[in-house]
Amino acid sequence: MRKPEVDQELQGFFQAMKEKDQSISVPDFPEIKKTNTINWWIPVGIAASLAAGFFLLGEKEPPAPPAPIGEVVIITLEEGPNQEMQFNIEHTNEMDIWESPTASLLTEY
Repeated sequence: MRKPEVDQELQGFFQAMKEKDQSISVPDFPEIKKTNTINWWIPVGIAASLAAGFFLLGEKEPPAPPAPIGEVVIITLEEGPNQEMQFNIEHTNEMDIWESPTASLLTEY
């Protein structure tokens, strides 16, 4: 428990500080004039960017025609001379051999 005289001392201290604060003069600050106008170049720049993007990115090439039905594309990765890896791409109408992509895991590891 606090003693009553300590509470009175604290109240007196803070009361004195409040009285000192009342005597401090506050300088007048100039008023800031708000304008309701928006910089005109911001919306114009946004509109120009959108228009340029629409015309430049809007023109797309037609997609390549799909491969004929029944055509199979076989892509293999083989080790060439000097231990460099090479992609081999073959187009065929039928698939002669199918090898599991994980079959090498059984033999190598």
